[in-house]
Order: sequence, then C-alpha cells, then structure tokens
Amino acid sequence: MIDNILGLRIRKLRKEKGLSQLELAGHLNISNTTLSQYESGKRIPGDEIKIKIAGFFNVSIDYLLGCSDVRSPKPGKGPLPRNAPRIYDSLEKSGLPEEDIKKVKEYIELLKQKYNPDGTLKQK
Repeated sequence: MIDNILGLRIRKLRKEKGLSQLELAGHLNISNTTLSQYESGKRIPGDEIKIKIAGFFNVSIDYLLGCSDVRSPKPGKGPLPRNAPRIYDSLEKSGLPEEDIKKVKEYIELLKQKYNPDGTLKQK
C-alpha cells in the first residue's frame, strides 16, 4: 500500500487539469505551501478540504483516500432521505460498550451540524 496515496492522487488530478499548485490552492482557498505539503505527504488535509478537493475534481472521497479506483461518485446517489435507516441505528447490536456508543452518536450529531439538509457543506 502506498503511504501517500492521498497526496499522489491530488497531484495527479491537479496535473490532469493542467493546474499549477498556486492555481489549485486558490480554488481551495489555501496557500500553495499547504497544498505542496498535502501532495508530498508532509501534511494531511482536514475533512473539509478533502470534501472541497473531491468536489472540485468531481471524484469520490473514497477515490482520493485510495479506498477505490472508481473516480466518480455513483450516479443517482444523493443524500439519504431523512427517514432512511442509518448504520448507527443498529449500534446497540454492535457489541460496543454503551459509553462508546454514546460517543459515536455524539460525534455523528456534531458532523451533521456541518452540513445542509441537502448534504452540501455549510459555508462559514
């Protein structure tokens, strides 16, 4: 497994679009030094930046992270309806201690505050 797959994929996508680090950094609203560190593996982008990068290049987060070689998100896969069953609905059956289940649910609620109802990231 490649240790810096994320950085290598960011660089590959940037070069495919014919962008300099400075140009891509501008689109992502970060410094070109920060982008250079992402590409070299000296620094790991936070989730918000990963989402921006994936959106900019129209690739899935799984592709960026090396979990999949399929670039594009599957067509027709939008946010789940509000009443759709969620994985965390069955946490009680997971065998995790109650305290850990509570922590997972709290973290999920925290993450949900970052997004609009349509699944897009809220603007600051």
